Amino acid sequence: MPLFINRDQIFAHQVHLLEHKLRSKEERILELETENAILHLRLAECLGKLRRDHEEETKALKHHLHQRNAQKITRSALVKLLSEVQAVKQDLSELFAVYLSFSTELEEQSKQLLEKLQQASGSLKSHCGDKVQDLQAGVAALERSLEEERERCRAERQRRKELHNTLVELRGNIRVHCRVRPVLLFDHVQSPTSGSRPASSEEVVSTISDDTVMVNCIKTGMPVQNKMFEFERVHGPEDSQDAVFEEVKPLLTSLLDGYNVCIMAYGQTGSGKTHTMMGSQLLDEHSGTQQETQQGIIPKAAAELFRLISEMPAESHTVEVSVMEVYNNEVLDLLARDAQGNTADQRRDVITTSAGTSQVTALTYEPVRNASEVMQIISSVLKLRAHCPTLVHPDSSRSHLIVTLTISSKSPNALALARRLQSAKKDMQHSPQKEWWSPRCRRANPTARKSSDDHLFASTASSPCRSPSHSPCPSPRPSISQALFRTKLQLVDLAGSESVGMSGVSGAALWEVSCINRSLSALSDVLGALAEQRPHVPYRNSKLTHLLHDAIGGDAKLLVMLCVSPTQRFITESLQSLGFGTRARQVQKELPRRKNNTLKVK
Repeated sequence: MPLFINRDQIFAHQVHLLEHKLRSKEERILELETENAILHLRLAECLGKLRRDHEEETKALKHHLHQRNAQKITRSALVKLLSEVQAVKQDLSELFAVYLSFSTELEEQSKQLLEKLQQASGSLKSHCGDKVQDLQAGVAALERSLEEERERCRAERQRRKELHNTLVELRGNIRVHCRVRPVLLFDHVQSPTSGSRPASSEEVVSTISDDTVMVNCIKTGMPVQNKMFEFERVHGPEDSQDAVFEEVKPLLTSLLDGYNVCIMAYGQTGSGKTHTMMGSQLLDEHSGTQQETQQGIIPKAAAELFRLISEMPAESHTVEVSVMEVYNNEVLDLLARDAQGNTADQRRDVITTSAGTSQVTALTYEPVRNASEVMQIISSVLKLRAHCPTLVHPDSSRSHLIVTLTISSKSPNALALARRLQSAKKDMQHSPQKEWWSPRCRRANPTARKSSDDHLFASTASSPCRSPSHSPCPSPRPSISQALFRTKLQLVDLAGSESVGMSGVSGAALWEVSCINRSLSALSDVLGALAEQRPHVPYRNSKLTHLLHDAIGGDAKLLVMLCVSPTQRFITESLQSLGFGTRARQVQKELPRRKNNTLKVK
């Protein structure tokens, strides 16, 4: 039976074998390619290592060459330096030889001079012994006469204080000065509220003498009426800041004599109050510094105060400054700072002490040693003062600024007064029926003030102490070394007084204007009550009058500087300011009388 061969199966089997071989070859190719890649990576690593080794060898070779070059340079420099050192040694040896020769010669000359000096001193002692004794006796006599002159000088100074205070009191404890400013640019600006009326820049306020102001009251269809106002001193537009301060300067002497002093500027916005009190900020074109003639009362008063203190015994007076403003009938402490030095809560309360004097609680005081420190403190807080532009002035002050300089005196006069108080206490303890007085209150009756202790009144302090524990009428203390007398100088720049229509403010600013006018009206009421000698003076109607109680009442010296605009545009406000000054002049202060209650002595 023939054998049947299936070719298709044979071919399929061969194809299957060939495919199997092909797959085996492909897998071998992949293995070889993987091995090739691994060999390439190893080759790259070897090449990189060889390259790094080559670079390190190159760097090491370069470093070695650099060190060799540096050693060569150092060796050459050392050789050169060694030669220079040898030259210096040679020079030093030569100088030392010269020094030895000079020192030997100097010693010989000094010995010769000492011998001559001994010979001269011996001859001088023998010939001038009597003259030296006469000179010593003359020096002793001159020292005794100098001490006598010093005693006379102290007595004359005390007498001058008495005469000065008497002169100031005769002039009046409340003095009123008037200053008429020159016509400025904004005087020619037509007010929007004036309608079709003619320009109001005509001058109607003028000074006709050094104590009289004349106002031309012009009304349509009416003849011109001239009103005269007399004051202690009137300054015209031509008067400088120095001329204004010369009339203020005598009050500072009363300050160191033991009296409170207050100087306040009153007037409408733009009348020159801040210029009068602080001065202008005009700079000299060449030096760039503030001109001396432009300083106001505050910097000049500070400089004069420290000048007067410099004439006193050293460390006999200390000065502290505080700065407040009365804004919207609130007293704000402009120097208040928290622990980090930032502005803290500035609102303060005004209280009345048991002695009837006003005091600001928790008020910040900064010690100062000269006038420049005072002005630095004031300048640093002026930016905190409330300002607002109005139709009258682009930078109108909307608060009352009060700068207070408190002077603590521990001078020999204060110690002498303490001794007198001790003796008065002993006399009162021995005779309780005897009427006793406290010189700081000046409650003595007229007959007692004519006694031999008259000189004591002029030098006693009339101001309250800063703390409540220091009453303005203290009992005599056993301790003399701690007797401190405090007086204060208050410098007040009041806010401007004008109507709402003139200022042109609206919204929240209306409340500011209302508070300003009410406080100024309260100040006028206080002066009116004092002028009419009413039994009750309404100090508490306003924070301003409550704060200035010590300056307006008692035996404090008050000077009101009326600042007046000269033009017809502001005639209503000018007449109001002049009327206020007239009422202030009518106040006739009386010395405080002794109260009926008995004085407790501790």
